[in-house]
This record gives sequence, C-alpha cells and structure tokens, in this order.
Amino acid sequence: MAFEQQQGGDTFAPLYPHQFMVLTTFRKNGNAVPTTVWFAHDNGKLYVTTSANAGKLKRVHNNGHVLLAPSDRVGNVQGDSITAHAHEVSPEEHERAQNILRGKYGAQFDEILRNPRVPGNARTYIEIEGV
Repeated sequence: MAFEQQQGGDTFAPLYPHQFMVLTTFRKNGNAVPTTVWFAHDNGKLYVTTSANAGKLKRVHNNGHVLLAPSDRVGNVQGDSITAHAHEVSPEEHERAQNILRGKYGAQFDEILRNPRVPGNARTYIEIEGV
C-alpha cells in the first residue's frame, strides 16, 4: 500500500524514525530491485550514498522513479511505500550530502567512507525528492 502525502505534510516523515529504508529502483524492463540503504534527510529531501558503479545508480540514471519504505537492517519493510524521484548529485554537492549522512550516522558513516572495497573517490550520492 502506498503512503499518500497529506497536503502540507512531509512526504518522508514516516521514514525519519528509522535507521534503514528499502530503496526500490527499476530496471529498463520495469522489474523492481529493492535495496536496503542508510539515508538522511535535509530540507525535505533524502540522501543516500553508494559506490559510483552500483547497479542502483545505473538504474536511477535510466529511470529516476523510486519507491521508499522504512525497514530494518535486512530489508524487512516496516511501513507503507512512498513514491519519489531520485537523481545523482553533482560532485560539487558530495561534501554537503556526506555531511548530512554523517550528521545522522556519525562514526558509523565514517567507517563506510573508509571501506577499502569502495575508495572515497568512487563513492557518490543520490538525492531523493517527493513527487
């Protein structure tokens, strides 16, 4: 069941109490691909980080339509889906997005940035807006 935004309300408010959400992106053939991610919000937008060669980023480039749902760390959905639009932020905006995520996750987020499997320069950010 999709969450319907109340006029004047914050589309993403149902997500804020959660540490994780399922970000569902769509392949060119329309098949949905759910991925559990960390997220943080600022000024009515959500931010997610990923490696620059991640499948979810490729799918967002092809089709910015996404679904979001609060979840636990293993992707068990804990609420209704929210329809949104996603796009990759420009390199000039990376530091801002990084700081927003760091504000929510602190030292845990810094550990992600130090992950040797995803060097810092191969990391990018996705901005998500309500529709």
